[in-house]
Amino acid sequence: MMLLLAQESNPGWVAGYTIGIIVVVAVVALVVPILILARSIGNRATEINASLEDSVVNTSALSGLQTTIDSANAITEGLARGRAKLGG
Repeated sequence: MMLLLAQESNPGWVAGYTIGIIVVVAVVALVVPILILARSIGNRATEINASLEDSVVNTSALSGLQTTIDSANAITEGLARGRAKLGG
């Protein structure tokens, strides 16, 4: 009863509580979708990381590619020298 009389005697409190509740509801309405999206991104990040780890394994042989290139260059240079000595 006392609370009811206090609210009737000061409508500013009612307006303040109403605005406060509206602000809290609006913040929750904005934050919840952001948290859902962040969770979705986090779940996808683990999948992406696993895929990248597989890519590292699958492409590790490429580290020896420079050796293959160097060997191929040495062979083609030797062939070019042999061709030049034969007059071709």
